[in-house]
Amino acid sequence: MQRPPTSAWKPTKAQIQAAANKRVPDLIAENLIVLFAGINPGLYTAAVGRHFGRPGNRFWPALYGGGFTPRLFSPFESSLLLDLKFGITNVVSRATARADELTNEELRAGGKRLAAKVKRWRPTVIAFVGIGPYRIVSGNTHAGVGLQADTFGGSHAWVLPNPSGLNAHYQPAALAKLFGELHTYAMAEHGN
Repeated sequence: MQRPPTSAWKPTKAQIQAAANKRVPDLIAENLIVLFAGINPGLYTAAVGRHFGRPGNRFWPALYGGGFTPRLFSPFESSLLLDLKFGITNVVSRATARADELTNEELRAGGKRLAAKVKRWRPTVIAFVGIGPYRIVSGNTHAGVGLQADTFGGSHAWVLPNPSGLNAHYQPAALAKLFGELHTYAMAEHGN
């Protein structure tokens, strides 16, 4: 498999269209403090081969604003997260143009695979980046943002809002605050 370059690049329309159903490799290791679980890769993200790769996605600014990174990282620097003991995966691995193309059955099956992954890698916290998919995966239809009462795959479960620019309910400052609450909690739990 050809790896994307580490410097930023912009895919062509043809590359984006060809990314349907492609996968972005997990960014995962043992002893992570937080493993972030996105819903699934978008086409742009799959085309560049980097999680939350679309320009304008607010994941990276929220990560920085929440204290996870010492500076604003680009998606092309995502491997640096492992040095900080943070990782990224997805509930469903295949890329789609929109998350609403995923069925509830596909999300539930992805949730089972994710739970097995969490059991195997044992992060301190599994952070779902998207409330809706977490509700489907967990069966908790009333789940909200923040720490969840039940663990997931043996790790503490936390829910964050989807940082997509399409999610107007959460502005950048609010996202940074919520990411910061997760960071404070996770660092304290990991230290125990």
